[in-house]
Amino acid sequence: MGSFDHDRIWLDKQHPEVFHALNSVALTIRTAAATVDLGRAVMELVNVRVSQLNSCAFCLDLHVRQAREAGVTAQQLAVLDAWRRAPELYTKQEQAALILAETVTTLPDEAIIEREYAAARQHLSDDQMSVLIWAATTIGAFNRVSTMSKHPVRVRKEH
Repeated sequence: MGSFDHDRIWLDKQHPEVFHALNSVALTIRTAAATVDLGRAVMELVNVRVSQLNSCAFCLDLHVRQAREAGVTAQQLAVLDAWRRAPELYTKQEQAALILAETVTTLPDEAIIEREYAAARQHLSDDQMSVLIWAATTIGAFNRVSTMSKHPVRVRKEH
């Protein structure tokens, strides 16, 4: 067992081969996203939204920065938790991706899943839907690893 400065096992350090496999899945999803015309901004909106729903501070810190680098605006990030109340800030593809992200993360009852799936399908291909569902599933796994490991958020100086 590893020795750490806190009371939790760092799952990524305890079983690095499993963490590397999860990272490999994430890289495969990133490649697949590019091949089905899902840009980095859409993918990072999904990562941030799922991380918000799962209250993962470490992943929020990481993916908000990556979203900004991918071209997501500060306004889009500021309003993301209430995106359905400001749809004009997001493209139809981004809205459909966010619908899937929330559905995968919260797993509501079947009637809601059917409704949300149908809404997303209006603006996404089957390949895009598949990639987005895998992306939401995978960031959800990372959220759980980081939360259960109590990965710290490092204080950074703002520019």
